[in-house]
Amino acid sequence: MKTTKIAYWILTGLFAFVMLGSAVPDILMVQMAADGFREIGLPTYLLPFVGIAKLLGVIAILVPGFPRLKEWAYAGLIYDLLGATYSIYSSGKEAANWLPITFFIALGFASYFYYHKRLKAGKAEPDRKPTDASVSAPAGYAFR
Repeated sequence: MKTTKIAYWILTGLFAFVMLGSAVPDILMVQMAADGFREIGLPTYLLPFVGIAKLLGVIAILVPGFPRLKEWAYAGLIYDLLGATYSIYSSGKEAANWLPITFFIALGFASYFYYHKRLKAGKAEPDRKPTDASVSAPAGYAFR
């Protein structure tokens, strides 16, 4: 459990750092981010929206609890990275411009994998499955 927890926090911390690092320039509409959007044919008015969505996703994956929100946050952050990769590729840019993003996608998937591994390990320890002998059916019901 301890190794899983350490791996989860390292991967999640790195993933959150990368996504936060890409969210801040979008929110602030930094010239470099605006130029990047223009080069791949996206309107710059989307920058703050995408940046705030990334920031909220980072917060969601770092804050304990809220498992459903965390699921949506992981999905949104991965979709952002997949969309960026596809957009850069489709704009005709060289692989050197979009290939490094695949590392961040893999980092996101690894964080997500360890998130579920950590949840599974945490739930398996305290719970004990009841046996048929220890469970009685309500009146009128029968086990099959």
